[in-house]
Amino acid sequence: MVYRRTPRIQARMDSQRGQILDAALELLAERGYAGCSMAAVAAQAGIATGSVYRHFPGKAELIVELFRLVVTHEVAAVERAAEQPAEIPARIVAVVETFAGRALKAPRLAYALLAEPVDAPVEAERLVFRHAFRDVIARWVREGVRAGVLPAQDAEITAAAIVGATAEVLIGPLTTDNTDAVPELCTFTLRALGVPG
Repeated sequence: MVYRRTPRIQARMDSQRGQILDAALELLAERGYAGCSMAAVAAQAGIATGSVYRHFPGKAELIVELFRLVVTHEVAAVERAAEQPAEIPARIVAVVETFAGRALKAPRLAYALLAEPVDAPVEAERLVFRHAFRDVIARWVREGVRAGVLPAQDAEITAAAIVGATAEVLIGPLTTDNTDAVPELCTFTLRALGVPG
């Protein structure tokens, strides 16, 4: 006979998994990837370390799931910013401003998501993260080219370059609390798009 969890036990397991993810997010935001051990997550969640391992085989798997959750929220935020009524170049700038602004509000978390040394599965998820932002920008670049407000260009390459430049520039401000880079990133984005300035 196969063991099946009752709805009550499943609800308790789901709740505990949520606690673990919340605790891991708090630690990632405070201490970064290096400070987010399974034992530290368990202590933050107020549960036994073995309970964390019951849900996640290891730190990398836990952080990969956490990255997915965070990225979903971040991509939704930049998509909402790009949907605001504006000319297409301004929509693309809104993506960069939103991405950078949100990163600067949680610099330790953003550094962990963008640049901190991590295990290979987390690094692979980081690429997914960057591609998700690239895709948002590429959509609007294609639309701008179709509408004739942007010069002909490869939308994915332009978008990847903008995301890469944004991430690279933010690494400095994220580690030094310097927010002066955002206006320069916006200017750079318009130039990269080929918008006359």
